[in-house]
Amino acid sequence: MSTMNRGTYQEDAGVQGRRWLILIVLNLFVFMSTLDGSIVNIALPVLSEKLNLPIAQIEWVTTGYLMAICAAILFFGRLGDIAGKIRLFKIGTVVFILGSLLCGLSGSLPVLVAARVIQAMGASMTMANSQGIVTDIFPATERGKALGLIGTFVSLGSIAGPSLGGMIVANLGWEYIFWVNVPIGLIAIGLGWKVLPKDLIRVKARVDIPGSLLFACFIIALFAGLLLGQQHGYGSIGIIFTLIAAALAFIAFLRVELRRPEPLLQLNLFKNPLFSLSILCGFLVFAANFCFNIISPFYTQNMLGLSPSSAGFLLMLFPISMVVIAPLSGALSDKIGSEFLTFAGLVVMVIAQFGLAQLHDGSPVWLVGVWIAMLGVGSGLFQSPNNSLVMSTVPRTQLGSAGSVNSLVRNIGMVVGITIATTTLFNVMSGKAGYRVTGLIPDRPDIFLAGMHVVFTTSAAISLAAALLTGWRFVHTRAGSCRGKAA
Repeated sequence: MSTMNRGTYQEDAGVQGRRWLILIVLNLFVFMSTLDGSIVNIALPVLSEKLNLPIAQIEWVTTGYLMAICAAILFFGRLGDIAGKIRLFKIGTVVFILGSLLCGLSGSLPVLVAARVIQAMGASMTMANSQGIVTDIFPATERGKALGLIGTFVSLGSIAGPSLGGMIVANLGWEYIFWVNVPIGLIAIGLGWKVLPKDLIRVKARVDIPGSLLFACFIIALFAGLLLGQQHGYGSIGIIFTLIAAALAFIAFLRVELRRPEPLLQLNLFKNPLFSLSILCGFLVFAANFCFNIISPFYTQNMLGLSPSSAGFLLMLFPISMVVIAPLSGALSDKIGSEFLTFAGLVVMVIAQFGLAQLHDGSPVWLVGVWIAMLGVGSGLFQSPNNSLVMSTVPRTQLGSAGSVNSLVRNIGMVVGITIATTTLFNVMSGKAGYRVTGLIPDRPDIFLAGMHVVFTTSAAISLAAALLTGWRFVHTRAGSCRGKAA
């Protein structure tokens, strides 16, 4: 493997003069692509009604998008190294906008899911390469701040969907959830093609086709098996076969990657225990938050009787709290370190989720708002410091790979969170109803609430596991620091 290097961006005064404008362009697409993983959630009740489909089927609109991103993101990250990260990012922006336009024009579930996959391909190209572009362009003294800002926009995009989507659905219609990307995206594309420089660094290597195909097979088989299992039960021979195929594909992928000189995934990254622990905690938090994201629209609209617009305003407390807390947490982590802040954030999240688990159809809206805001505060405390820990625990030569893995794990966490939430919800509801349930039962709010309580208790337990891990990391790091001072 060799590298084509025609200097660095740090030596180009023009690029350095517009580096923050470049970051704005990158963040616009990072925000939109992650937002589109969750913005559809608030529209699921409306889509379910318009297309006359149960929750278990309409949920493919969300999970199909996330599944496609997970399957393709490592491939596009590697392709960016070879063909040029900026070049691939630009192509990704066009594909994403085209997919957004097609989504709004869809009139049936298969067409909508197909359009979402096109949209996901574009999102995957931008997600896989944005952190690598920042690493190349920003000098070392500002790289952490720039990467932290991308991490903040990723988190905001991931959790702002229900609140923003609620207002769009109420005032414009579900199609505009996708169409709103088009004018914003075209402005960002025009700006991006003006300010983004040409690629200077390309790696002369081959794309790991066997690894890419095996990983895509693993992701598609795993999540198809999990999602179909929710609808038909996990006792089906076809679903059991699909999950076994996923396990075999993953084992084969690891064997191939260990033998290839130019692997798709740098497995040696995971030899660093602090990197692996930070990645795991990030995965658990996104899984827990997406349990909330998939359940909260149905609770606020169907149980509390709020309109999509009112539900959107209520759920907006999550991203607003995060917008306020995340920058403060990031700045504070530079002074006191990241370990304690990630632990404190997770403790707040656990308390909030246990509070959500106590809600019912007669709960006052102000109390619901308190728990939602607390969940945002906890996430804000956790996300920025944890992203810094992920990127600071690897050598500079592997920042691109680390960023790609971070994006992959985040998106897998979203899909796993949706799967955990819906599987748990349907199983509890089916047990209460006495027959298989895959949607809301009219005039039986008690059955949905029973399932919701178990889902939020489960998400609290997931956050508690992450809190215990970060607590261990905090104690371990502090002990190491004390030993260093004593020596």
